[in-house]
Amino acid sequence: MNLIFTCGGTAGHINPAIAVANLMKERHPDCKILFIGAMGHMEEKLVPQAGFEVKCLPGSGLSRGKNLAAVKKNIYAVRCVLDAVKSCKAIFREFQPDAVIGTGGYASFPALWASQSMGIPTCVHESNAVPGVTTKLAARKADRVLVAFEESVSHYRNPKKVEVVGMPLRREFLYAKKEQARKELGLTGPVVVSAFGSQGAKVMNETVADMMALEQKDGFPFHHIHATGSFGKEWMPQRVKDNGVDYAHCPALDIREYIYNMPTVMTAADVVIGRAGSATCNEIAASGTPCILIPSPNVTNNHQEKNARVLEEGGGAVVLLEKDCTPEVLYGQIRQLLDDEDRRADMSQKLHGMVRPDSAERICDIVEAMIRR
Repeated sequence: MNLIFTCGGTAGHINPAIAVANLMKERHPDCKILFIGAMGHMEEKLVPQAGFEVKCLPGSGLSRGKNLAAVKKNIYAVRCVLDAVKSCKAIFREFQPDAVIGTGGYASFPALWASQSMGIPTCVHESNAVPGVTTKLAARKADRVLVAFEESVSHYRNPKKVEVVGMPLRREFLYAKKEQARKELGLTGPVVVSAFGSQGAKVMNETVADMMALEQKDGFPFHHIHATGSFGKEWMPQRVKDNGVDYAHCPALDIREYIYNMPTVMTAADVVIGRAGSATCNEIAASGTPCILIPSPNVTNNHQEKNARVLEEGGGAVVLLEKDCTPEVLYGQIRQLLDDEDRRADMSQKLHGMVRPDSAERICDIVEAMIRR
């Protein structure tokens, strides 16, 4: 069996594909797996770290603007797609895939388009309640459309080929134990983790940088691990310093670009703070870590707030809108959660009840059946 996974742009698109690929490799040890993504993005790091080969092609996302710069960017993006489709067809002729599985991001569209034009079985998975542009386009000719939320089904023209499977997660999120994770990381006392996507969010990095001054004023009441993302790695540490916090010589602060061992770190945490992409919400639910979610206001159809409200209504999350999230408000919410152990235990139990632990298994079953047909 030969399988191609196509995804990219953010860890939220990449990690679900890795979870399914790992399980397929367990089921079929002789299975050959290849990833296709875009140059200059997280797939170049995350996929090889997971033990899989990845071919990255030039690509660019579309702009929703109407000025000249946006038009030029979109012309370039279309040219990249056409060139990438040709490259994908050449890859397919050599690799001979039995199926192509796409898990989102503009990087996945050329491979899905190429596979559909060549008659190769294709399957797409949409992790958010509201489908993105890539999924909408690819779903028209896909053999199967898989979604994480029941609410998503109504967004597709042919509901009969849509199936709700949840969000595939790496097993480390499902089976990691808090005590073991804290021992592995050498952590004691309260632990807070904050991250706002693989690229980072400027406003939230500024908020967290300013909040660290409040932590210092209180004598650093918790160990704080923060991921700046690729866009914040240069300037955010300097902002922390400008606020009078010597983070480099402070054992309570751990500022890094990306948290590669997120299952362990998230499981070890007492509180996690982040955006509300579907992958993040499901990883938090699987780890059972009480969370403060600040949905991105810059996403299609406000889907992150919709994701966050699901966890909030289920009793597992505190939701703050970015416009209301000052350093003082965020710090106050963290202290409230850390000071209420019973509340955190209740949130953790409710989060565990929200996750679908068999999502990767269901997707593998569907892909296998699709290939057999």
